[in-house]
Amino acid sequence: MNLTVYLAGQIHDDWREELAKQAEERNLPLTFVGPQTDHDRSDAIGEAILGKQPSAFYRDDAASAVNNFRTEVLMKKADLVIGLFGEKYKQWNTAMDISTAITLNKPTIIVRPESLIHPLKELSNKANVTVETIEQALDVVAYIYE
Repeated sequence: MNLTVYLAGQIHDDWREELAKQAEERNLPLTFVGPQTDHDRSDAIGEAILGKQPSAFYRDDAASAVNNFRTEVLMKKADLVIGLFGEKYKQWNTAMDISTAITLNKPTIIVRPESLIHPLKELSNKANVTVETIEQALDVVAYIYE
């Protein structure tokens, strides 16, 4: 049984590639999808499709509409969601994606460091499982196959 996993979270490092590599090493039959990880492409997609916008506000708004559309389609097709909260970047998009997953009743795993226990306590309470490492998140998913 192949599962599709939406990987929500920061796009500024290689955690998705590391998680996919570890899943492959464990022979887990998973397909990964997620947000656009090319930051420049993500920021410019609205103008790429709709044309030049009159100001930075409208440029961001157009890009947000297209990115939110993409996220909604991929998340609805996913069987489960893993969201990583890191300490280095602001995590607004991650929080929005995890909230969306929970609203869609997607089985959800949150990965967050110990330092974010308090700020994420309500969100963690709504998720199915909260862990501290991507290895633990894969342990939870691997358990499905036992």
